[in-house]
Amino acid sequence: MALEDICCFKDKPAQQLFPFPALETDYHNLELERLKTSQTNWGDPQHIFIPPFPQATPFISRRTSRFRPPNHALTVQRPFPLSHGTTTLGFIFQGGVIAAADTRASAGGLVACPAVHKITPIHSHLVVTSSGSGADCMLWERILIREIRLYELRHKRRLSIRASAKLLSFMLHPFKGTDVCVALTLCGWEKEGGIIYVCSDGARLQGDIISVGSGSPYAYGVLDGGLSWGLSKEEAISLAREAVFRATHRDAYSGNNVDLFHIDAQESSLSRLQPRQVHLFPSDEVS
Repeated sequence: MALEDICCFKDKPAQQLFPFPALETDYHNLELERLKTSQTNWGDPQHIFIPPFPQATPFISRRTSRFRPPNHALTVQRPFPLSHGTTTLGFIFQGGVIAAADTRASAGGLVACPAVHKITPIHSHLVVTSSGSGADCMLWERILIREIRLYELRHKRRLSIRASAKLLSFMLHPFKGTDVCVALTLCGWEKEGGIIYVCSDGARLQGDIISVGSGSPYAYGVLDGGLSWGLSKEEAISLAREAVFRATHRDAYSGNNVDLFHIDAQESSLSRLQPRQVHLFPSDEVS
């Protein structure tokens, strides 16, 4: 109030002090109303509301240009190209679903970590195998876990495997054409087994056997020759381990250990088997 007296604003109507154009004022109010009623965060996280003052737009653009690029598709160029690869697989048999992967994380010609977990439990009946950029895969796995948990809390039932894959595909599609590198395979069992592959451009593929990564051609060669519906649990586990093992000996970016999960068809529960080193497979032992 004291400031109004000093500036002589007390006796003047607001329209004389700040002659706002009606169109800009209405736009500002509509933007505020949209923010209050919106329940999603798909918009620009750095969006700044332009105040309804004349000539405000050039000032805001000039001030914020150094904080964000004008084109959101632009990304920071890496100083050198990163070559990455892996071997992951999943298949269905009469005893449930098997998911297997190697444990080597590579960055170009460097073995960054020999004991990475490329299979992540998402729910009691669902796991995800990951290939691509390690940081991107970890982020989107956490986002998927959060969304599945929120759905279960809201609707008192768990999200199906197909619906989980569809949700992940919708979330990834806006990043098509960017440097986001994510290739996730959802492996689970509900009334029947489900293997669904989702990549960072939003593509979604379903099948009874899926292998992803630079070592996948070698893994497919073993799986195509030995996979059948009537395999026992022990035979299915041995086949998955051998497929990853053979791939690690032909693919330079895969190696170290074989990590393996089994989702049981009767109980729809998952169990992790002890990782096994791939230096020597039992079938190659010389007596």
